[in-house]
Amino acid sequence: MALYVGLDIGGTKLLVASADEHGTIIRRTQELTPYDLNEGLALLHTMIERVTNGATITALGAAIGGPLDWQHGIVSPLHQPQWHEVPLKAMMEAVYGCPLYVDVDTNVAALGEWAFGGEQVSRLLYITISTGMGGGFLVDGAIYRGMQGAHPEIAHQAIPYKCSHPEHIRCDCGTDDCLEALVSGKGIQRIFLKPAEELDDHEWLEVAYNLGQGLRNLATIYLPDVIALGGGVAIGAGAKLLDAARQVMVEHLKLVPVPEVRLSRLGYETALRGTLALAMVDLA
Repeated sequence: MALYVGLDIGGTKLLVASADEHGTIIRRTQELTPYDLNEGLALLHTMIERVTNGATITALGAAIGGPLDWQHGIVSPLHQPQWHEVPLKAMMEAVYGCPLYVDVDTNVAALGEWAFGGEQVSRLLYITISTGMGGGFLVDGAIYRGMQGAHPEIAHQAIPYKCSHPEHIRCDCGTDDCLEALVSGKGIQRIFLKPAEELDDHEWLEVAYNLGQGLRNLATIYLPDVIALGGGVAIGAGAKLLDAARQVMVEHLKLVPVPEVRLSRLGYETALRGTLALAMVDLA
């Protein structure tokens, strides 16, 4: 039996799963992400052993924050400062004797949504709204890449926003008008001085308006069939964010077809399932 292993390497937690040739998860395990690089790598090996029991691995897939060189498998996630220029692909392939495919976590999540979320449409845009914001765009199941293979940064677009405390808007990229700074968990904390789960209905409407304007831009430029939203902020807010944002998008979308906008069907495991899709077929 072919055995595939997926690694979701997050800034706060590590998820590892093994799956059969159909993508059915056999075992999974979760741990907190150590700050130290060597501790993190050692823990990943322990977790891989835990889900495989020493069985031969056919291929591995990995999701991690950017920036990274997906072709050579060299990773430098911003939120893991000790993980700088780590040759993850070469290191893992030397240990397990099988290929490892790695990509930006939002690209991998898009693959998970496409392969296991029932969304094998021609053009799928996956957006995660959590501590930060990002996205992955698939065209006929393949990851869309920009110039020189760069990852499109959909969260760093400017929009005509509404904000009750504009003096608090600040994006980690250095500008003061990014969509991420208005709708992400970190942005919400800066603007409203409280976490997303404590927002009242009026504050959620403000966030939804800004998200809807961003969705309008993305629908106009990418022309996706489906926009799927995941991440803790989006999943946690649910319909009160999604419905209002969709309404704003529709009201301002004039020249192109209106895409379906919905929450991820895989919830918090979208990226993990995507790592298995990446391992099973090198979709990158």
